[in-house]
Amino acid sequence: MVLTKGRRLAIDTGFARLLQLGYKQELRRDLSVIANFAFSFSIISSLTGITTLYNSGLLYGGPVVMVYGWLLVGAFTMCVGLSMAEICSAYPTSGGLYYWSAKLAGPNWAPFASWMTGWFNIVGQWAGLASVDFSLAQLLQVIILLSTGGKSGGGYEASKYLVLCFHAVFLLLHATINSFQISWLSFCGQLGAVWNVVGIFVLMIAVPLVAKEKASPNFVFTHFNADNGEGISNKVYIFAVGLLMSQYTLAGYDASIHLTEETKNSDKNGPIGMLNGIGLSIIVGWLYILGITFAVTNIPYLLSADNDAGGYAIAEVFYLAFKSRHGSGVGGIFCLIIVAVAIFFCGLSLVTSNSRMAYAFARDGAMPFSSFWHKVNAQEVPVNAVWGSVIVSFCLALTSLGSLVAFQAMASISTIGSYIAYGLPIFFRVTTARKSFVPGPFSLGRYGILVGWIAVLWVITISVLFSLPIAYPITASNLNYTPVVVGGLLLLSISSWILSGRHWFSGPIRTINT
Repeated sequence: MVLTKGRRLAIDTGFARLLQLGYKQELRRDLSVIANFAFSFSIISSLTGITTLYNSGLLYGGPVVMVYGWLLVGAFTMCVGLSMAEICSAYPTSGGLYYWSAKLAGPNWAPFASWMTGWFNIVGQWAGLASVDFSLAQLLQVIILLSTGGKSGGGYEASKYLVLCFHAVFLLLHATINSFQISWLSFCGQLGAVWNVVGIFVLMIAVPLVAKEKASPNFVFTHFNADNGEGISNKVYIFAVGLLMSQYTLAGYDASIHLTEETKNSDKNGPIGMLNGIGLSIIVGWLYILGITFAVTNIPYLLSADNDAGGYAIAEVFYLAFKSRHGSGVGGIFCLIIVAVAIFFCGLSLVTSNSRMAYAFARDGAMPFSSFWHKVNAQEVPVNAVWGSVIVSFCLALTSLGSLVAFQAMASISTIGSYIAYGLPIFFRVTTARKSFVPGPFSLGRYGILVGWIAVLWVITISVLFSLPIAYPITASNLNYTPVVVGGLLLLSISSWILSGRHWFSGPIRTINT
């Protein structure tokens, strides 16, 4: 508190804590708790994740895995979120995860722990952005196909080069919008959150209501699809692989953390924004799964590359629902446009989160040409980090020209990379910092250690599950590239640390002396 002309003016607690941590305020602190929540909710975007990987959910287990797997993953995700929220309250900085690792791992391991956490976090974010915007490009391809008659009617199928061009345009738009000041981005984030909620309720009611043929409650809640045609028959294995749709969707909520230096009273509002983003996403996502699955009657046909949507299952569900009722699938195409707008908002918020992470990592000298990536423009936006993030994501998408299967591993890579980065500081919190950790305003109290260990074990579990083969026998065309790429990232991170990083990177750097 400070005194001015006899009046007491409250100092923002997040600002005060940032000064205590040794950083000066460079970004505009203008976000409310609602705006902070909106960014995480828009990035989690149940419309985006479920729509994008609905094929995977149908193929590996079907309704049972999607309906119950979502709740299972949601419960464990909330444990991860609770542990992260407690640490965020103590250390509300844009760097977030890698900063936490440095503070919690102990002085001897701090630089290495920070280095590893930071690179897994930022690469996971880049892969997530590449995956989301590419999924938007693929959805646009399907919308064009259905709008021109569908596959059976000789509709236009965009080439892989045109899809990549769509992807580039979306990245360009996202980078341009993200170059404006945070108040504009706050508005876009909140608009995206509203669009996601309203869109989900519109689709979950309209699609099954319009569909002439509906699935029975017995099908939705008890049918297990073991007929995947991928050589996998063990139901436990199928269930495990099928969880990817849920966990891929319930990720990216660290956006609330990376925006704490732009959030008012972030030591309180950062954790609240993130947890509300996770909680609401779990609820509306489950409702979306239920609503759409009630319109599913023929899984093999929905997954067939010969249907009108070219095998894009959820698009075919929408299209058939309206075509069966009205003789035209135009209503289904409008439903897809609702999803496309939600994905656009998701990608927009992802660029915001990516750039703040890159900005903070560069501020601490961990990136090549750090002084360049750390710069902010006149609107107090890290504009170089914004454009750098979209360029890297576009480069990752170039792999789709060689192998779409290899690029599809981006979904697993973004999930595993991000969750490893989530898990490392939590692991240090429950081990090396078990007794020394001083919580902020948001605390789990005596349950902090228990919830932390549950979170760590879950991260280990999904890292193994999503690296498993997804088809047998294994061939070049069905190989799960996730362990290859994640292993490569691990090797590169450790090698770069041994050969270079350990000689100059000492962890987070104080930018002020008091």
